[in-house]
Amino acid sequence: MAYVRDDGPDDLTPLDKKDVLTNVATARILRPTSKVLPEDGRAHNRAMLLQHLFHAGPTSRAQLARATGLTRVTVSDLVNDLRAEGLVAELDAEPEGRVGKPAARLRLRTDAFQIVAIDLTDAAHLHGAVVDLEGTPVHRLVSPVEDRQGAAALAAVTDLARALVAKADKPLLGVGIGSPGVVDDDGTIVEAPNRGWFDVPLARELSTALSLPVHVANDADAAVLGEFTYGGASVDGVLVVRVGQGVGAGIVLDGSLVQGRGHAAGELGHVTVVDDRDDVDGAPLGRAERCACGRLGCLETVLALPAVRRRVAGLDAAQSETVLGAIGRRLGICLAPVVAALNLSEIILAGPADLLGGAVCDEALRAIEERTMPVTSRGLKMRMTGLGEDGTLLGAAVLVLSGELGFS
Repeated sequence: MAYVRDDGPDDLTPLDKKDVLTNVATARILRPTSKVLPEDGRAHNRAMLLQHLFHAGPTSRAQLARATGLTRVTVSDLVNDLRAEGLVAELDAEPEGRVGKPAARLRLRTDAFQIVAIDLTDAAHLHGAVVDLEGTPVHRLVSPVEDRQGAAALAAVTDLARALVAKADKPLLGVGIGSPGVVDDDGTIVEAPNRGWFDVPLARELSTALSLPVHVANDADAAVLGEFTYGGASVDGVLVVRVGQGVGAGIVLDGSLVQGRGHAAGELGHVTVVDDRDDVDGAPLGRAERCACGRLGCLETVLALPAVRRRVAGLDAAQSETVLGAIGRRLGICLAPVVAALNLSEIILAGPADLLGGAVCDEALRAIEERTMPVTSRGLKMRMTGLGEDGTLLGAAVLVLSGELGFS
């Protein structure tokens, strides 16, 4: 389902507007992963209103009441609070061609607040931006991290965050960070070997340093949230494969981010796809290589960007196509059981389109279709991200939207 922006519902009938708003509400919001308590009811209702205004654009109080199922009194009460907080503004009433006083419409003030978003995926550089609530970068900064690890890497992230906070020219809702590694619900980096981080309370440390709310998630989880909110990803089950220095995956299924028992769901980069005993499609990939995790033949040894670039270096176009196709086939073999288990509707590759967008994508989809029952893979779409290199960055912004305002 495509998003409905500010110019969407205005030319619809009142009944059509109701249907659009209802569809947006049920389709685009991330479901809570913990039990909703009675005392959370007001916050939940408030989030529903913000969700509608974010995706449907200017809307009247009556339309909000119909779409959410809340009473008009409740809607008006919540709207008064949101206006007092500066989150919602009322537009001048416009005539609708009907008898009676035209209804005033409300809009979310997406340009009145900003978010600091940081992507730690790149091994050599830290990428950050100040973005508005629509996901538009207002300021960008790139900071070299070089070989710094542990406390030195944490200091580099803190310095970048401070620099971005200083560049904000609107009130900040908070800071969102997409980081490699396993990240728990409190924003602690349980394990990120490439950064030398083990049990690092990144969210708490930065929140103390910046005096702002800080939300941290795995970079692939952040990437799938970016696709879900800003990239028009399918609402029926989407998996994002994030390809960089490593390979990870984020999954949203039935409106919920899938994190797993130990917050390690989506670690597909360390699934073995090449075995020394295999003849790998005529052996264009060679023998199984040792992965950073210590095992042989992990997907990362085939699909991570350094591995892909090394394999195609110096090849002509035809040879490169063959090798990229073999890589895509191994990706498809890895993803086939995931598709069979989850019955996904869309897989999105996030990384350089020149390497991933042709043979890799095509052969991966072909391998999935060959290795699954038609009922599980029929209609499955596989495509490159439309967010370019900003998927994780925008997903970091979604962490703040969800954590501070309750919508996505």
